[in-house]
Amino acid sequence: MKIELQAENIKCGGCARSIRQSLEKLTGVSSVDVVIEEGQVLLEGDDTMDREEISQKLLQMGYPEPGKGNVLTTVNSYVSCMIGKVS
Repeated sequence: MKIELQAENIKCGGCARSIRQSLEKLTGVSSVDVVIEEGQVLLEGDDTMDREEISQKLLQMGYPEPGKGNVLTTVNSYVSCMIGKVS
């Protein structure tokens, strides 16, 4: 099974690393690829992957789908980015 999502605020490798590390922990997810330039998150896994759970996790991290974010999500993305750069 494959899921493709668009996400806002993906700016660098630190962002991509944080997203990969976080989403790979979710049920059913076997791999995560982030295309920084396109703002895409590509997931592969089994049929237990839950698109809504993935979308909510991205929102919590500050990488919402277009039109679903706010000022707080932008702040969260900077924190996730910095964590990704340090990890």
